Amino acid sequence: MATCGISAGAKPVLDTLVKETEDNNLNNVKVVQTGCIGMCTYEPIVEVYVPDKEKVTYTHVTPDKAKYIIDELMEKEAENTAEKTSLMDSEFYKKQKRVALRNCGIINPENIYEYIAKDGYMGLGKALTEMTPSEVITLMKNGGLRGRGGAGFPTGVKWSFAAPNKADQKYIICNADEGDPGAFMDRSVLEGDPHAVLEAMAIAGYAIGATKGFIYVRAEYPVAVKRLEIAISQARELGLLGKNIFESGFDFDIETRLGAGAFVCGEETALMQSIEGKRGMSRVKPPFPANKGLWGKPSVINNVETLANIPQIVYNGPEWFRSFGTEKSPGTKVFALGGKIKNTGLVEVPMGTTLREVIYDIGGGCPNGKEFKAVQTGGPSGGCLTKDHLDTPIEYETLMAVGSMMGSGGMIVMDEDNCMVDIARFFLEFTVDESCGKCTPCRVGTKRMLSILEKITSGKGTMEDLEELESLAQSVKDSSLCGLGQTAPNPVLSTLRYFKDEYIAHVVDKKCPAKHCKALLTFEIDKDKCTGCTLCSRKCPVNAIDGTVKNPHVINQELCIKCGNCYSVCRFGAVEKN
Repeated sequence: MATCGISAGAKPVLDTLVKETEDNNLNNVKVVQTGCIGMCTYEPIVEVYVPDKEKVTYTHVTPDKAKYIIDELMEKEAENTAEKTSLMDSEFYKKQKRVALRNCGIINPENIYEYIAKDGYMGLGKALTEMTPSEVITLMKNGGLRGRGGAGFPTGVKWSFAAPNKADQKYIICNADEGDPGAFMDRSVLEGDPHAVLEAMAIAGYAIGATKGFIYVRAEYPVAVKRLEIAISQARELGLLGKNIFESGFDFDIETRLGAGAFVCGEETALMQSIEGKRGMSRVKPPFPANKGLWGKPSVINNVETLANIPQIVYNGPEWFRSFGTEKSPGTKVFALGGKIKNTGLVEVPMGTTLREVIYDIGGGCPNGKEFKAVQTGGPSGGCLTKDHLDTPIEYETLMAVGSMMGSGGMIVMDEDNCMVDIARFFLEFTVDESCGKCTPCRVGTKRMLSILEKITSGKGTMEDLEELESLAQSVKDSSLCGLGQTAPNPVLSTLRYFKDEYIAHVVDKKCPAKHCKALLTFEIDKDKCTGCTLCSRKCPVNAIDGTVKNPHVINQELCIKCGNCYSVCRFGAVEKN
């Protein structure tokens, strides 16, 4: 079970399956946990494998449904057959290519032998027994893997910067400090396939001459932390970490370090400060970590998804990896698809897939017949794109060209009910909270931007405020010390670029076109639709609604606090939001 499955109620389902198999003496039945398969919409999910029979997938499983599954397995006649769906044949997976997620939802992440059975540690074995460190780096350069954490820097090139540096100690660091709102790609890999990360770190260590690795993972990921610790222990036990791995003379070991959940610690210099036991604050570069990193030693930092690709690239070769994706961006990218979308979950697609294919062909579009309005890529550092960009191929450069970015892979879909000014305010509020405060543009500039956005969404903004917001956003972007401040204005700049009419409506007309900003709303009752059922007046917390039974009611606008209770409870559509 992964965290998403546990949240959806998988634990009592697992307990029921274990109990039912024990109570029915089904000694030939194994109940096995796996990581997240990617379809959050259908959790909890149970898959049944029977020799010589087609796999059966059960979705939205409850403890009661779990009993029926056991009954069906025993070929009893179940009273209420559970839902069956062959998920892997569904539209959700048809356009996907799973490399980083290849084992998630397939193997038991707490059993190293299941990872080995899926070619696990073959890449490390090949690197240590058949290749020199420089050949490994050349292979990675030829494969063209770019960092999946956001900037897209070529992984092999990064390794080549650290390899020639002479030092008594070098480090490989896994950046698992995933903090973007709505992002859970790295967590799912750690929970579903932790050995892939360990194997990749050992390969990277061999390539640059490092003997020590650290995984910096946030403490809010307890399942991931637990499985990492289990995986490290198992790998040590089999001699896949530690001394003289594969009898090659290469030593490498890994420790975990827990982060306190500060978003800025995803920035590499702040991350290293935190591992060293200091407050996580970024510093000026150069020197770059490849020359002077953790405790002043040459260090390479890769994020979880980047690492999860590496063993397969080494094992299958760079040509295999370049056989999908695009020339500039080979391989795949994992996205956490969320927001106003029918099929939420983890999606891994070849680079070059369009936004339209992800949102409509895989995600199923917006639910409840709502119209697509925008998609935010790159989390709080990214930008909002419109329906005009739906055919944009997903690559680092193409997303940057239209004002957004790849980021770590958050993809949040918005429909017609989302106010783009409020969306900009939401993301900026997050970065203001997460700024380390070291440099003035980020510490003061983003806070001033947030206060302007709050003024606009409350209906008190002016055109001068709008000009100041745009100017300030550009200044913060140009002058901040690290990536957090440099990208924090992106949601503001992209919404100003594509949805400026909404800003102007808030400032000039004092209206929120999406009917979202509470201060700019009015609730009124259509007397022709009102039946006088009195429900709205009974639910109004401030007694702002007058009327008698079977007669149209009226809202006193001076008393109304715009809580929306009347709108929510009216069964006749008589309450209008304007």
